[in-house]
Amino acid sequence: MTYTVGRYLGTRLAQIGLKDHFAVAGDYNLVLLDQLLEIDGLRQVYCCNELNCGFSAEGYARANGAGAAVVTFSVGALSALNAIGGAYAENLPVILISGAPNSNDIGSGHILHHTIGTPDYSYQLEIAKRLTCAAVSITSATEAPALIDHAIRTALREKKPAYIEIACNVSAAPCAAPGPVSALMHDIPSDPDTLEAAVSATVEFLRTREKVSLLVGSRLRAAGAEDQARQLGTTLGCAVATMAAAKSFYPENDPNYIGTFWGDASSAGVREVMDWSNGIIALAPVFNDYSTAGWTAWPKGENVLLADTHQVTVGNSSFDGIHLRDYLQALTARIRGEVSRPATLVEYRRIAREPAPQPPADPKAKLVRAEMARQISALLTPRTTVLAETGDSWFNAMRMTLPQGARVELEMQWGHIGWSIPATFGYAVAAPERRIITMVGDGSFQLTAQEVAQMVRLKLPVIIFLVNNRGYTIEVEIHDGPYNNIKNWDYAGLMEVFNAEDGKGRGLCARTGGELAAAIATALENHDGPTLIECQIDRDDCTSELISWGRRVATANARPPRNAE
Repeated sequence: MTYTVGRYLGTRLAQIGLKDHFAVAGDYNLVLLDQLLEIDGLRQVYCCNELNCGFSAEGYARANGAGAAVVTFSVGALSALNAIGGAYAENLPVILISGAPNSNDIGSGHILHHTIGTPDYSYQLEIAKRLTCAAVSITSATEAPALIDHAIRTALREKKPAYIEIACNVSAAPCAAPGPVSALMHDIPSDPDTLEAAVSATVEFLRTREKVSLLVGSRLRAAGAEDQARQLGTTLGCAVATMAAAKSFYPENDPNYIGTFWGDASSAGVREVMDWSNGIIALAPVFNDYSTAGWTAWPKGENVLLADTHQVTVGNSSFDGIHLRDYLQALTARIRGEVSRPATLVEYRRIAREPAPQPPADPKAKLVRAEMARQISALLTPRTTVLAETGDSWFNAMRMTLPQGARVELEMQWGHIGWSIPATFGYAVAAPERRIITMVGDGSFQLTAQEVAQMVRLKLPVIIFLVNNRGYTIEVEIHDGPYNNIKNWDYAGLMEVFNAEDGKGRGLCARTGGELAAAIATALENHDGPTLIECQIDRDDCTSELISWGRRVATANARPPRNAE
């Protein structure tokens, strides 16, 4: 192959494991899209708009390890950067690629279309620098290979998004051929002396504490340390809880697993055990106002050991430059057969009460949230992924007991309503072998509904449970007002719009438990496209956890300003 800048980029994307990239066409990226189409094994997948394109790549990265989105300059990229901010917050290596104006127009004083009307086109790059770990502008084919490699290498290493801007007249320009992909995959090894010191400090931490618990945080996946966390939990024999955004990052059938720690919204008995512990090892946590229920469940102080992706903090000592997976592996090897801390697991088993199973509702009775959640839970298999939208879907997901291999995906740091629909599209493209279930509210769905059409286009058998309760229920529980009311849609009827003349999607409406069961049976038979099941429930029918959590977050939001003095 004679390499051009576009072919070089496409080859690198394929080399790091991408089989697909998402795109929205625009005149500044058309030649680049042509170049990418020439790469064997790299499919071009189209989206309805640039925001959805970014979120589709983000969902793809959750399943595949990395993702890529290609958009046009300014009018496209500024929209996509919202999703890239989400990828940064959620620790996902998404490569945003933007076409850019002709290199001859840079510094010419020309005013171009799709810009803000000034001859300075650097504003997009400057914005991207704040939302990515690496942002480069390519106006020379000679410099392109090094800049592309820098952006991709940094994204993979940091587990953060990167930005590549390519002038439209450079995309097809010839450049050097790519070298071995190992140049992009190489990671900086842990410093052995620092690693030894961190492990020794942790052993001392454990030596002086009997009531030890593990708390698994949402950056554990980005650290590539899920297996190592389980090995440490098994070796210690202690209670292991997950933070809400880390649900499914620790196997729920593991004998040490006790549930979700989330303040008032915690699983039964979990908060009591965590509060009782005199030593908490927090693995890659994100402590924000959402994850701590308005700062009411924030473990900190001398009894909390923070083990983040590249740093371990024990008491007043901080150890940088080590990988979490290396630290966990070395710690487990050091304490195996020497240190056991089962007290918290014993205490949990003493106080915990198994929740009563939810009996099936009368199939003719009006559909309620609890019956909807019960029927969705019955669909879970080891090959299921549940994408739960911001809102009560979070809390319904928390109540689910996951079989080994099942996954839950949340966007709790960024919290962009509407994320789940395009993210589902991207996830399903990356993992067609899995059963993909999405739980989304009506308000959230209205932001990004168009991407269901792309699920129809690619015949993805996704099952979407859309809760129609005529409003933003999560906002109602935080702070209600007329702004939480939305215009109702015929959500099930939309599928016929998306199908047009050739689609095989199904749109169904469930008003009773019996109608929901029939709709699910239809969905399981539909292998040629998505099934959207509109679940009509009352506006105030939500989990008790959402109510208590919403009250805590509202209280945190309402704190008065500190005195100026």
